[in-house]
Amino acid sequence: MRFNVSSTALASRLSALGRVINSKNSLPILGDFLFEVIDGRLRLTASDSEVVMQTVMELNENDGDGRFCVPNHDLSEAVKGISEQPITFEVDQQANIAKISYQNGMFSLPIENADEFPQSQQIGEGATTINIPTQVLADNVNRSLFATAQDELRPVMNGIYFDLTPDCLAIVASDGHKLVRNKVLSIRADQPASFILPKKPASLLKTVLGKQGGDVVIRFDDRNAEINYEEGVIICRLIEGRYPNYNSVIPQSNPNQITVDRLGLLSALRRVQPFSNDSSNLIRFHVENGMLQLDAEDYDFSKTATERMSCDYNGMPMSIGFKGSSFIEILSNFDCPEVIIQLADPSRAGLVLPQEQPEGQDVLMLMMPMLIND
Repeated sequence: MRFNVSSTALASRLSALGRVINSKNSLPILGDFLFEVIDGRLRLTASDSEVVMQTVMELNENDGDGRFCVPNHDLSEAVKGISEQPITFEVDQQANIAKISYQNGMFSLPIENADEFPQSQQIGEGATTINIPTQVLADNVNRSLFATAQDELRPVMNGIYFDLTPDCLAIVASDGHKLVRNKVLSIRADQPASFILPKKPASLLKTVLGKQGGDVVIRFDDRNAEINYEEGVIICRLIEGRYPNYNSVIPQSNPNQITVDRLGLLSALRRVQPFSNDSSNLIRFHVENGMLQLDAEDYDFSKTATERMSCDYNGMPMSIGFKGSSFIEILSNFDCPEVIIQLADPSRAGLVLPQEQPEGQDVLMLMMPMLIND
């Protein structure tokens, strides 16, 4: 079997697929890429047994169909430095060898039997389908990933929760201390359905969903999800279990509202945070009369810091404590000029919202307060 493919296109696809493959695998063949030439197209697959990623490329030319597996690391390293040009694969399945030639050289690699590569999970008959604009999904995944947990006791918290209701599609992530809730108002269903997407396929989506238009089609059942995007598909096993009632932790009445420059507050927090206690990372927010004051202290090392900045605030004077590093993460995952911080009282969660919501969406982030000693 012989075929010809663009060097840069192949390197780009292998780079994305390589993120699926673990450094140590339960089956040695999971360290390989699966190549399948079918009707003038090349389908590439990588798997870790729970996440499968596939992409399809047009071939410049080929003579015959076939399947084989090739070690991921050697091939990726070899092709990524080749400038744009055709690469020719000559595959001898009797000798179990693939010769890869290009303008200035060639190399050969051993290949393995494609029949040993595990098949991907199939989605059941009664699957639910969601069509979501590519950029909307990319934005929501990017905005949510940082808030997922790493909790062995509560694995449901370790992924992004997709909650399809008659009102909207809510995309949620939380580690119990901070929470992100995105509502896509244009997507709804008469029959509620939900799934928890593990962190690894979510991270892969963050990598592969570029600026292209069109929709991503998500099909899921009780155990697996299939996510079809412009350049390929990701099939993964879902996290099983019941996600906590995220709506119950979002305060509904928040009379005290701060409007503040996002980048200004982010910069101030980054300056003040190093002076906080290493174990608590507590930052004290005090707000009154259009002024927000940030205080950090670590008396064990005689360190203190204070910074003030103007804001729009007409509520009662209030002091509330937040974990500095988490608040920095929240502000870093918005891309708006100004944010609104909504507060009820120092013992209840604070909400952070963009001053102007993305079109057709409703985004909020929540931060649990910390006890401060007045």
